[in-house]
Amino acid sequence: MQEKGIPERRTTFLETCFDTFCKSGLENTSLQMLAEACGVTNGALLYYFGSKDNIIIESTAHCMAKVEDDFMAQAPTSFADIERFLREMPYLTAKLHGAKYRFMYQVYASPKYRECGKEFFKGVNIRYHNYAELLSGKLGMPADFIQGMTYLFVRACVHFALFEDEDYLQLQLNAIRTSLRTFMSAGKLNEEETL
Repeated sequence: MQEKGIPERRTTFLETCFDTFCKSGLENTSLQMLAEACGVTNGALLYYFGSKDNIIIESTAHCMAKVEDDFMAQAPTSFADIERFLREMPYLTAKLHGAKYRFMYQVYASPKYRECGKEFFKGVNIRYHNYAELLSGKLGMPADFIQGMTYLFVRACVHFALFEDEDYLQLQLNAIRTSLRTFMSAGKLNEEETL
């Protein structure tokens, strides 16, 4: 589907609609509420997006990709910086993005939007792989290890943002720390074997 309208305005509408959905929920947000939040008529939103379903799908994908970018902008810059990332990000994620994650799962768990969720998460897989490739040199770890750890960490952060379950979070973080220690120990053993 070709995008209609002024691109910058379209992006503003996506972000405003997403914020409105996050505040009111999927079922409680009408097209009229979205139009009022954007300062336009229902017809203007329909011109840009065609339907409320398209607004839901496009705003969720657009805004959650931005959340990922925000998350990865805080990524560790060195191996020594990993602990800072592990300590800070779950709480920052909950504070800044908890409502966004709750809405995203409300959308993608719905049978109506499940296929869109599958497509979105295919993109997540690609983006996480790209992030892992970028971090590999900085952290001195293989990209596949970083990508796996990223999935575990994001899952822990999202679960905390959704449910504020500190016990679950700490168990997940400790599992990640144990994996990192094991990885480092294996690397030291390999170095000693080559000497």
